Formats: sequence, C-alpha cells, structure tokens
Amino acid sequence: MYYLYHIPGKKIGVTRNLNHRVTLMQGYKETEYEVLEQSDDIDYISDREIELQKSYGYKVDLKKYKNLKFNKMKINATEQTSTFPCPVNKLKGQLMDNLGLKWKTTFGQFEITKENIKWIMHNVKTSMFNNDRSYIYNKAFYEAYFNPDHNPKEKCISNNIGCERFDLIRDWAAKRGLYQQGDPHTQYVKLQEEAGELAKALLKNDQPEIVDAIGDMVVVLTNLAHLQGYDIEYCIDEAYKVIAARTGKMINGTFVKDAD
Repeated sequence: MYYLYHIPGKKIGVTRNLNHRVTLMQGYKETEYEVLEQSDDIDYISDREIELQKSYGYKVDLKKYKNLKFNKMKINATEQTSTFPCPVNKLKGQLMDNLGLKWKTTFGQFEITKENIKWIMHNVKTSMFNNDRSYIYNKAFYEAYFNPDHNPKEKCISNNIGCERFDLIRDWAAKRGLYQQGDPHTQYVKLQEEAGELAKALLKNDQPEIVDAIGDMVVVLTNLAHLQGYDIEYCIDEAYKVIAARTGKMINGTFVKDAD
C-alpha cells in the first residue's frame, strides 16, 4: 500500500511506511501530518502526488515516485568514487530504503548501514556532470568504516562529545550549502583570515577574542577537510599517530622534535 501524506506548510510525499519515512526519518509525530490518500496503484499515487504538490503550491518532485527505483539502487563505482543515481536531496531516503545493499570497489566491498548513512550524507557531493546524481570518495568511506587497521569512528566512542560537535559543525555547513557550493581554496583563505584574528587577539591578550578565533579556525578546518573528502576526526587521528611516539625537548617555548 502506498500512502500520500501531507506535512502542513512543508511538503507532500509518498511512502509505503509512514512510521519509518515520516516519523523516524523526518521527525514528525502522527499528529503533525495527515494521510491524504492511499492506494496500491503506484501509477495513480505517483501522478496524484505531483498533482497535489502543484495544487498546494509545494516544490514539485523532478521525478515521479514510481521512477525512483527505491529497492534496487544501482551504484556506479569507479576507482575513486561511488556514484548514486539520485540528487543529494533525495539520497537519504533512498539509502534508508536500501539498507544492506552491497557493492564492490577497489577498496573492497561496501555496504549501506544505519551507522554509515550519516557519514555518507555529510560527505556526499553533487555530480559535476549531472545534478540528478551524487557521489562519495571511496578511500574516505573506506577509512571511515571499513579499514580494519584504522577506524576513526571507533576512536570517537571515548570522546563522544567532541565528535558530536564536529557533526554539528558539518550539519550547520551542509544546511547552508557550503558543501555543495563551497571551495577548499576559499576555505583556506578563510583560515588565514581567522589566523590573523587570532594573532591580533594574542597581541592584545584579549581572551574572549582568542577563544572565538580558535573556535572559528576549528570550524573552517572541519569544513576544509570535508570538502577534500575527509572527516576532520580522521585527519586528527592521522596526525596523532605521527606525534604519539615523537620525542624531543622544549627550546625557547617551542617543542623541537629529536632528529630521525
């Protein structure tokens, strides 16, 4: 059975599972949406969804529900990327409908799970060739979830608060289109600007400004890492692996490492 649902003031959509799609995924309680129609005819319900979206003045879906191919999403894997056959704004729903889907890459077999969907949505990019397609970088996905020798997500367990803060930063940036329209080079320029603000604050010993500048630099670095296909947690872990066993001594207020 297909359900045509309405979230007043927000959208009209179609689903086969109201609790999963509307309540669990979108966060709306049963009292906050209504079922307009239901039918076992996917052609009828698909046409009716478009008709009512136009009638209510909502954004009209580019593809009809019947053409979304929820259950058999074909992922195209190249050496560098895995490409999904849908735009970013439709991807989360399709990933949820394809839990357990596996595909082969040069880094081994990948699988869609509840745990890694959030990572995919944080790191997905719109295809430069087709706005109706989106992709992730295979190596970054491998390092985040499938590399048995290094899994930064597991390391985050002991420091949940810190990891959640990075997630909040990425959520903030994603909602503002920074990852779809942003550029790593402009983020680097932004980093230099924030470093300049930190330098001024240090010279003045302005503690609130020092805190603000350091925080801004962390935000910019988080976004710069993301635009390069990495989580900042992974970058931090890689750096720590290098410095963990490093020895040296303090000279004029600076730690100088021993010669290799």
